[in-house]
Amino acid sequence: MGGQKQAMAEKKSRKVKMDQCEKPDRAKAPEWAQGLRRLYDSVVEEPLPDNFAKLIEQLDKDAHD
Repeated sequence: MGGQKQAMAEKKSRKVKMDQCEKPDRAKAPEWAQGLRRLYDSVVEEPLPDNFAKLIEQLDKDAHD
């Protein structure tokens, strides 16, 4: 399961970087841009599917053998 934890940590790291890049006048962004941001955030926060986590775990195991 180390691969899943690593993937989640990388995803969180990308989100932090995106948050750090936000512009202070984000409230003035057009409505479509705010909707796009909400969509992006919802995708980033989705849990990793079990079959994908198992694939990552298997790839990690194969890489260390």
